[in-house]
Amino acid sequence: MSGGGKGVCTALAISNAITNLSATVFGELWRLEPLAPQKKAMWCREMEWLLCVSDSIVELVPSIQQFPGGGTYEVMATRPRSDLYMNLPALKKLDAMLLSMLDGFCETEFWYVDRGIILAEADNHDAYPLSASSGRPSIRQEEKWWLPCPKVPPNGLSEDARKRLQQCRDCTNQILKAAMAINSSVLAEMEIPTAYLETLPKNGKACLGDIIYRYITAEQFSPECLLDCLDLSSEHHTLEIANRIEAAVHVWKQKDWKKQPKHLKAKRSTWGGKVKGLVADTEKNQFLAIRAETLLHSLRLRFPGLPQTALDMNKIQYNKDVGQSILESYSRVMESLAFNIMARIDDVLYVDDAVKRCAAAESMALFSRGGLGGLPIQKRMSPSPFSIQHSPFASPFATPTFCSSTPLTGSPGRTPPSRNKMSSKGQSELKQEKPIPADFEKMWSYTGNLSARKVSGDAPERD
Repeated sequence: MSGGGKGVCTALAISNAITNLSATVFGELWRLEPLAPQKKAMWCREMEWLLCVSDSIVELVPSIQQFPGGGTYEVMATRPRSDLYMNLPALKKLDAMLLSMLDGFCETEFWYVDRGIILAEADNHDAYPLSASSGRPSIRQEEKWWLPCPKVPPNGLSEDARKRLQQCRDCTNQILKAAMAINSSVLAEMEIPTAYLETLPKNGKACLGDIIYRYITAEQFSPECLLDCLDLSSEHHTLEIANRIEAAVHVWKQKDWKKQPKHLKAKRSTWGGKVKGLVADTEKNQFLAIRAETLLHSLRLRFPGLPQTALDMNKIQYNKDVGQSILESYSRVMESLAFNIMARIDDVLYVDDAVKRCAAAESMALFSRGGLGGLPIQKRMSPSPFSIQHSPFASPFATPTFCSSTPLTGSPGRTPPSRNKMSSKGQSELKQEKPIPADFEKMWSYTGNLSARKVSGDAPERD
């Protein structure tokens, strides 16, 4: 904590302490259940110790005080620094709301079963191996093999229980948005470390690559059209492009800043397209930086759950401001906790939907075909814009993959069976058979990465 010797600076030490405490107390939050009393007391006690450092981060503000005999005089009084004064009480409130929400899951209609028990039960249910209420877990659940499987009654959750779960999810979503807003504002206020600027290439074209640079310098520029043409099929590709764009922004801003104090005579330069020679070097750098910032903003709007960029991580590592470190780490762990609570709620709602669809299909089969046939096909979830499958790591400043059209939303390598090869008899028999996992799309629950960071939609699980 002192920052002396071989240790780290005080700001980074506090940030690491809050992050490690959150991992110890909450972990990945495998179940919707109240925290153990020991862990809850540990969280409240140690967070109070870590946050008490902010009591000494104050600023002087004018204050009016009364004389004992009447009359007033103006003095300078201490008050918490403006960013701490506004954001720290809000984060404490979000913290209390999330803990109280977990405490509310003490008596529920759903429960959890370990994955090993699920697989053992599957061997005894050959007739219905993909049943939502028993047997082998679904594709969605198999992707989260380390988590216990939520179970619901045979007829699903009651209306009151489901309504309460949905209300908890909506409330958690608002908490997630608030934590993300605080975290983004704090990161934006942090100084850009010199170590990051020293690693940047010499020009924006080296940052972006030929394709993005050609589009961003064209006379007609549309951020949305450019994003549609890029390969954003995986989280790694998207984050790599965001890092390149952000690096280009600061390269151009740094060039503009270096030219301003020297008052050099502007020279016309060739920068491609129909805008050749229209603006001076300084104006060109400002113009391109604005376009790159617009493109980065559009990318963040399209993928609100994008993890922290290289610049964000450098800011956290080299930050010296203790107050900003407290706000950034506290908001980040609150974001992660809210993210994981939403993931667990979505898992329970998913299982409840599957059980109710299965029960409805079985009841219809009893009347229509006189037997228990026609098991329902699992819900086709909206695919995540990110996928951890087949995402090679490339150089951070290489030319990105370019797609001539918008990437397909379906899973690669999975083609449906041809219709002309299937007879009418085969089609009727196929409806009686169990669903084939290979025909399903790979599905992710948004709430199922704090690191990243999405407000709504689907996203990978956070660590």
